[in-house]
Amino acid sequence: MAGWTTHDGLAAALPQANVDTDQIIPARFMSASRKEGYGDYLFADLREGNDAFPLDRHAGISVLVAGPNFGCGSSREAAVYALIDAGIHVVVAESFAEIFAGNAVNNGLLPARTAEAGAILEALGTETAKVRVDLETRRFLVDDREYGFELSEIWRRKLVNGWDDIDLTLSRTEAIAAYRDARRGQAPWIWPKTAPS
Repeated sequence: MAGWTTHDGLAAALPQANVDTDQIIPARFMSASRKEGYGDYLFADLREGNDAFPLDRHAGISVLVAGPNFGCGSSREAAVYALIDAGIHVVVAESFAEIFAGNAVNNGLLPARTAEAGAILEALGTETAKVRVDLETRRFLVDDREYGFELSEIWRRKLVNGWDDIDLTLSRTEAIAAYRDARRGQAPWIWPKTAPS
């Protein structure tokens, strides 16, 4: 997965609270191979028969501004895959389900938590806006208005470097080895004895 520090894209609003993972990708589509991509199934039930759905009205959307508690429900990682496969790089909301947010970061998708999401939704209405997202400053521009978002330093590092949890652990290999060696000296009795050869 490629890391990133800034993203320039087009934002659209999904002014709905409590969008759960079954709405993001209904379970019946998860039997498809991951290699085929899940983008075509994104919000399948919400889009069906709804010509006004924002992702169908506007092409090239890469930033989705949503209502609070986005990604609630089951812990399916396929919800994140569907968003990414459909070209979404950033979801902006007042709050996210924690499991969804963790899955998002591990796959390079930014869950941008901001108390100003409601104001952004209202400003967007049914239109789109150009957005620039900056992970270093934890700020984004919507047209010419600037907003901040919350992002822990660990999650920022993971997104910038393109790391998942395993990569993050591997980045600490030297510190882990140093701790192990120090601990071995402090408490040698807890380490297994090497069998004679």
